[in-house]
Amino acid sequence: MSEPTRPTDGSGGLPLAGGSTGGGPGGALPVAGGGPAQPITLRVGEHGASATGSLYERIGGAPTFDRLVRRFYEGVQRDDVIWPMYPADDLEGAIWRLSAFLQQYWGGPGTYGEERGHPRLRMRHNPFRITPEARERWLLHMHDAVGSLDLAPLDEAELWDYLERAAHAMTNTFD
Repeated sequence: MSEPTRPTDGSGGLPLAGGSTGGGPGGALPVAGGGPAQPITLRVGEHGASATGSLYERIGGAPTFDRLVRRFYEGVQRDDVIWPMYPADDLEGAIWRLSAFLQQYWGGPGTYGEERGHPRLRMRHNPFRITPEARERWLLHMHDAVGSLDLAPLDEAELWDYLERAAHAMTNTFD
């Protein structure tokens, strides 16, 4: 018994329903009847915004990151485990630093780097005793803040994945 042949348009892609691979030049889908290929647009939801571009642009830029960070610090200020690690006398400075860092990381302006240099996150957090409990409290407040933004699911997942990995990387003691 021979292997069935797989229809292809020459792009080497896997077939889609109807035998087309959809992997034509430039990410274009072939048109039924052999017409010119039509470009495709990946979207963050059925009728959502384009999934191309930076996360910074897709979620609304600086105002969105500012809302995220302010909401995060609302929770932190009520947390007896992690609030002592933050500069109560320079809360606005801490808000600016986190928001500017996240904006730069996700494709926004490079203001953080221009004013503070390389982020050096591990070095900057090393003076603080960041235990697994502190990390989980940080993540709890950040999760609430991310959820308050009502982002498209793919954008929220992309942001949350980074934040979770970063929080785990900052853990520096297990005592």
